Amino acid sequence: MRRRIPRLLFALLVAGLLGACATSRDTIVLLPKDDGSTGAIAASRGDAEILLDTAYASARPRLLGSKLKRDTADREKLDKRFGAALSAMPPPPKSFVVYFLSGSDDFTEESKTAITSLMDELKQRPSPEVTVIGHTDKVGGDEQNDALSLQRAGRMRELLVGMGVPPGSIESAGRGSREPLVDTAEGVDEPRNRRVEVNVR
Repeated sequence: MRRRIPRLLFALLVAGLLGACATSRDTIVLLPKDDGSTGAIAASRGDAEILLDTAYASARPRLLGSKLKRDTADREKLDKRFGAALSAMPPPPKSFVVYFLSGSDDFTEESKTAITSLMDELKQRPSPEVTVIGHTDKVGGDEQNDALSLQRAGRMRELLVGMGVPPGSIESAGRGSREPLVDTAEGVDEPRNRRVEVNVR
C-alpha cells in the first residue's frame, strides 16, 4: 500500500516537474525535514512506479522504455544547484500546545517551556501567520466551556500580540469541550484537554 505524503514533507522536483508523473527529463528527489525524518512519495511513469522513502532517494526515467530508475542524489550537488531556492522556501508549519489550570485562563507552570519554544519560533519568522484554538475539559456545561475556550484563545492571542505578532495575522477560535485530546466521560477533569493549540506558519 502506498504511504500517504505527510503535510510537512518536501520533495524537490527538478527540471520543472509538475505532479508526481515523471517525464523524460525529470528527476525527483525526496528531501528530509529539519529533524532528519522523511515521509514517502510515489513517482510514476506509465505503468512504472517507485516509492521514495529515504532521505535524498531519487527517481528518474531510464533512457529507453517506460521504466524508472531509483538512485540516491548527491547532497553537495543539490545544495550547490538548488541551495538558494531551498533557502527561500518558507519554513514548514509548527504546532505548539499550551495547557491551563482548571476553570481558568491561567497557564500551567509546565506550559512555560512551550511558550518559550513558541517565542523562539516566532523570532525566525518575519511574517508569521498564527492560528489559535482554545479547548476545555468536560467539566461544566457547553455554554460555559465555549466561553472558557474562547477566553483561553484570547489570552494566548494577547500574549502573541505582546511578542510582536500583528493582530491581523492571528486567527483565534474556541471549540469548547467538543474536540478533546483525551476522550473522557462528561464531568471528568482532564488536564490534557484544558489547552490551546497554536499553529504557526
